[in-house]
Amino acid sequence: MFGRFERMVAGRYLRARRGERFVSIIAIFSLIGIALGVATLIIVMAVMNGFKADLMSRVLGLNGDLNIFSAGHSITSYQDDVVAIHQVPGVVRVTPMAEGTVLIDAGSYSSGGMVRGITQNDLRDLHALSDNIIEGKIDNFQGDDAIAIGSTLAARAGLTIGSKITLLSPNGQATPFGTMPRIRAYRVTAIFDAGVNDYDTSVVLMPLASAQRFLMMPNAVSLIQVATADSLQVRGVTHAIAERLDDPRLRVMDWTQSNNAFLGALAVQQNVMFLILTLIILVAAFNVISSMIMMVKDKTRDIAVLRTLGASRGAIMRIFLMCGASVGVSGTLIGFVLGVVFCLNIEHIQHGVEHLTHTNLFNPEFYYLEHLPAKLIWSEVIEVMVMALMLSFLATLYPSWRAARTDPVEALRHE
Repeated sequence: MFGRFERMVAGRYLRARRGERFVSIIAIFSLIGIALGVATLIIVMAVMNGFKADLMSRVLGLNGDLNIFSAGHSITSYQDDVVAIHQVPGVVRVTPMAEGTVLIDAGSYSSGGMVRGITQNDLRDLHALSDNIIEGKIDNFQGDDAIAIGSTLAARAGLTIGSKITLLSPNGQATPFGTMPRIRAYRVTAIFDAGVNDYDTSVVLMPLASAQRFLMMPNAVSLIQVATADSLQVRGVTHAIAERLDDPRLRVMDWTQSNNAFLGALAVQQNVMFLILTLIILVAAFNVISSMIMMVKDKTRDIAVLRTLGASRGAIMRIFLMCGASVGVSGTLIGFVLGVVFCLNIEHIQHGVEHLTHTNLFNPEFYYLEHLPAKLIWSEVIEVMVMALMLSFLATLYPSWRAARTDPVEALRHE
């Protein structure tokens, strides 16, 4: 498509000589703008994808892909339900749990929280917690007085392995003077770090049998937590489980239903950020237009001479298309390299900024994460590059068309 003569002339126009550097400086700034726009868009999209993936892995790892519960009632025949759910294709883990709200009292510290009763084997299979035990052992998670707490709760209350903690449950014995809440002291046998501040602060784990007695739920559970082989295909498993369960009071709710508002907000935010950051590339494309128009005006005499020597309008248009496209391609490739390198080293960059500023960029007290995640989805990276190349190409069409329309007689009339 581009001949040797056209490539030679386009390369000559891109190399500035004395008196022509101003136009080349504008082209350089256009290249830098495209590179920064592409890099910024790649970085922001990767960070948002990483945040979404990290958040989903943490939340689903702790709460399961779907939950089965009975509205207003406990599940009494949960053993049979567990066996039936295990037979559904795609199910990898079924965890019955007894839950209840409590008041946590640890000396000078008190706060509301939630008790979760879980067996020792199920806790061992719940890798989001069992792989993040920072003190104590799962083997000690047994007995009537055993309890496991989060790292944030332990730090705030000053608790260590062997410390005593008192739980108060509003579910108690009915007496002539009203309902008496249940109060009992427990011994800390393990401390976990789930990576989610709310979970580490307010959730307390105890053996299932002990929780059933404390919450007055004999041989019953509050919910059944299910993990699937592919959380993105959870809808099919949800329908299969709902058809297999015999009790009409049981309800099945997967993560797409329980977190649809939050995930929808993330998707909207991601789309809006994409559109906003695309404006950076669009502004750089307008800079390409301005630099190309100035180049065409500066090369009007050269265009007229080339036309009189036999160069066709198509050749003139291709020359300036190459000039503008080279700026767009170079800027896009530079932005691609900058964005990918930044994403691959984002944790080191974060630690460096924290070291220089002596601040914590992601305080777990306020954020769901302790570090800045980045997940490159190459299809999105390719979309960004294609969009930048298309905008750069479109930006060169009008100036190149104007250059091809130059009348050599009018251009040389006053020379």
